[in-house]
Amino acid sequence: MNIQRWIARREPNWQRLDALLRQIEKKGLKSLRAAEIRELASLYRSVAADLARARTQQIGNTLIQSLQSLTTRAYTQIYQGSRRQEWQAILKFYQWGLPSVVQKTFAYIAAATALFLVGALVAWWYSWQNPSFMPLIVPESLITKVRDEHKLWMGSIVGVEPLASSSIMINNLSVSFGAVAGGMTAGLYTVYLMVFNGLLIGAVGTLVGQNNLAYPFWAFVFPHGSLELPAIFFAGGAGFLLARAILFPGKYRRGDALKFYGSQAVQLVFGIVPMLVIAGAIEGFFSPNPSVPDAIKYLAGMGLFVLLVLYSSRKKT
Repeated sequence: MNIQRWIARREPNWQRLDALLRQIEKKGLKSLRAAEIRELASLYRSVAADLARARTQQIGNTLIQSLQSLTTRAYTQIYQGSRRQEWQAILKFYQWGLPSVVQKTFAYIAAATALFLVGALVAWWYSWQNPSFMPLIVPESLITKVRDEHKLWMGSIVGVEPLASSSIMINNLSVSFGAVAGGMTAGLYTVYLMVFNGLLIGAVGTLVGQNNLAYPFWAFVFPHGSLELPAIFFAGGAGFLLARAILFPGKYRRGDALKFYGSQAVQLVFGIVPMLVIAGAIEGFFSPNPSVPDAIKYLAGMGLFVLLVLYSSRKKT
């Protein structure tokens, strides 16, 4: 092989790849046109082949090192750059995409919230009117602890916070994913979970109220509940979106409706996961902490809820 002739023939490709890489390194991959991006990929493969040939033919170390540097830069921009774009897309979703889908699906989230509140009101009413109702919802051991020992049960978390936190996260995730998957039962299981959880919180709220423990109980609930309960409502909304696709596809074919409403449901699920992780950490470490005054816990819970409402109301300008 005539090395000088080969270098002269291949050098324009190396220079062109270098020029494209300099542009990307200065202005980013978005500064290239579609044709230039295709050219970049083609040149990368071509120069990688040139590097392999240069090593095989034992052409000078200087040229091999130059081609090695060029291919490394190209690899970084093509593959690492795509990963950067993926992270940027994720950031953009949580910045603007999630608030947008919450606003679009608000009616479904509101329906899930309403079912929960109806369950809570029913449990509150019947628990005050009929003492035999509460044991149908609340475990007997918990009723005994509150009524007979006049104690709340949250102190059992203290000392095992990491284990409790991860257990709480797993439980909340399973409830939320159950609410989402419940959409495939035409929403019946989603309705059951929303109403049952409402009944449970209503009955427990009545139990602690009857025994003058409401203030410390709600101080415990507020910090993590400000994220945990909305996350469950989001999950319920996602389940109802799937149920809508199955029962009332409207102008869509049922398969197309599942794709359309399922896409919105999946986006809600992406929002639920970080909310429940944060809520689980708060419930494991902050909510039961006896060294934090109850007033601070109330303020923290209300502050988190206000921030969530403001975040969900964001509109891209």
